[in-house]
Amino acid sequence: MAESRRRLRSSTVVLGGMGVLAAALTSCGSDPDRRCVDRDSYDHLKGYKVVSDKNCKSGTTTSGSPGKSRSARADWYYDSDVSNGYADYGTFSRSEAVDRGGFGSSGSGSSGG
Repeated sequence: MAESRRRLRSSTVVLGGMGVLAAALTSCGSDPDRRCVDRDSYDHLKGYKVVSDKNCKSGTTTSGSPGKSRSARADWYYDSDVSNGYADYGTFSRSEAVDRGGFGSSGSGSSGG
């Protein structure tokens, strides 16, 4: 009966293990999830308006109706909830977002007592 069991080849086991390791390391990366937002567009119900990533590279964006564009401050907003083109509950501090940790990461924290 033991002979009827299917044996996995060692290469299959190694490759499968490498995939699991890669997924764990990727989820613990030092780059938190980020969105480019217009810092001047905050709405207390929606959050910050998400704009094109190219605006965060230049630091400004233009918006408004045709013929009436305005310049705004664009910046990276980390670890936010995104809904309907708006991001909220995040941080503009990359280091703070990294400290929050993620799936598979060992975050730091304290418990009261």
